[in-house]
Amino acid sequence: MKCQINYLTFHVLSIILFLMKLIARPIDRIRILKLLDTFPVTAILGARQCGKTTIARNINHDHYFDLENPIDMARLDHPQLALEDLDGLIIIDEIQRSPDLFPLIRYLVDNHPKQKYLILGSASRDLIRQSSETLAGRIAYYSLGGFSIQDVGAENFKALWIKGGFPDAFTPVHEESSILWRQNFITTFLERDIPQLGINIPARTLRRFWTMLSHYHGQIINYAELGRSFGISDMTVRKYIDILEGTFMLRVLQPWYVNTGKRLVKRPKIYLKDSGLFHTLMNIDNYEQLVSHPKLGASFEGFALESMCRQINKNDNELYFYSIHSGSELDLFWQGQGKNWGAEFKYTDAPRLTRSMKTVQNDLDLAHLWVVYPGKTTYRLAENITVLSLIDSQGNPEY
Repeated sequence: MKCQINYLTFHVLSIILFLMKLIARPIDRIRILKLLDTFPVTAILGARQCGKTTIARNINHDHYFDLENPIDMARLDHPQLALEDLDGLIIIDEIQRSPDLFPLIRYLVDNHPKQKYLILGSASRDLIRQSSETLAGRIAYYSLGGFSIQDVGAENFKALWIKGGFPDAFTPVHEESSILWRQNFITTFLERDIPQLGINIPARTLRRFWTMLSHYHGQIINYAELGRSFGISDMTVRKYIDILEGTFMLRVLQPWYVNTGKRLVKRPKIYLKDSGLFHTLMNIDNYEQLVSHPKLGASFEGFALESMCRQINKNDNELYFYSIHSGSELDLFWQGQGKNWGAEFKYTDAPRLTRSMKTVQNDLDLAHLWVVYPGKTTYRLAENITVLSLIDSQGNPEY
């Protein structure tokens, strides 16, 4: 009887996990389909195991090539013969493994109007450079992150914050399984994925550097200070940060310059993109540990900022922060609809109007400033300043 109960429990949990892995991602899907309608080539860029393959396979397609599959690689030994007679939507996964395909894809889409390509890649900077040289004007890029609040539902907000957005980190029922997956993801990323990109840095060295960066999450980068702390040069610090940024592990947020006559902060800020990986590197296992941790505020700021960036749907180089040496700052600044917009992220029960908010609104001529917090109530602080629940921010059409 005991064995039967255990078997039934395992069977039920397996069904739940299977269903959870099929979490719909309607916003990402709609945005990708819009690009496919407009451009002959669309590239989905994102970290390894963030769900690119799953979302691509659930888009109606006619042909699929996975360049990590030896059979598909063999089929593309003679790529022109393999591709030129195909019609419809052709998906090529892990495209960075065969950069020599880009010139051929340019030729094919120019001469075969019945072909469209959806290409998936995990090394953003190299992939963009390789493709932009040959596919300029023919390709659109879509950055895919992990699950969003809209994907998993407001009721799962805390679980998403703790576990992060990687599907295999979020879906496990037990926290221990999520923690184990994230620990193994970090190891695999450093020991396999980084060397496959041609980057020859010892995994242990880059892991120590990544862990050290987690302590600077949400802070202004001081390259010299980081170099002294790690015993390396400023240029090496920049190189390591570029690697982590180019593989979607890190967000480097640039400062916004405006002529206000004030002393502006001119160095960028850094954030670990995935909150789950941040918590793993900080040895935070659950919500109870997080709320008593000194990095609680920084953790919420990074999680809320990534959520907001996904909602705004701007390229990374269109997003900024603003800070002046006197202390006033704005966590996120962007432009849209011919106006300036801003967002602050506060882990507090009830944000209040501050002098800093008034200063940045005047300095940047903001059409509106949102103060995003984890509470449930949205309310107005001033004419163009609103306290906004993070959950409500995921459906705000004003951005």
